[in-house]
Amino acid sequence: MQTLAIRLRPGDDLLAELDRLAVERDWEAACILTCVGSLTTAVLRMANSPESTSLEGHFEIVSLTGALSRHGSHCHIAISDGDGRTVGAHLLPGCRVYTTAEIVLGILPECRFLRTLDPETGYPELDIQSATYE
Repeated sequence: MQTLAIRLRPGDDLLAELDRLAVERDWEAACILTCVGSLTTAVLRMANSPESTSLEGHFEIVSLTGALSRHGSHCHIAISDGDGRTVGAHLLPGCRVYTTAEIVLGILPECRFLRTLDPETGYPELDIQSATYE
């Protein structure tokens, strides 16, 4: 595994920047190892909900996890407000960095992550392929 540390700046779109890196650097498979930072806008899709929820305020990123690929990404985030209330959900475009997002990524050259429609779930799910892309 190779690693890359990045810092996103105020106003950056968290998911858009991660997806941009995956496409720009032609990553077949990567993952988020750790992230600390803050948001002013959080756009989330809660569990089993077809609609997005937009939250405005000041939030700490307490967890960010996900699989990244130039073929598509799937990320979850947990954020907490000033009272420590925490919410977690699917990360959607539109999450805006407040002060910083300090992220360490792992790039997996031996894998390729595809998003393939799973007839059982009805969603494009992770399809893990080896470096030989069998």
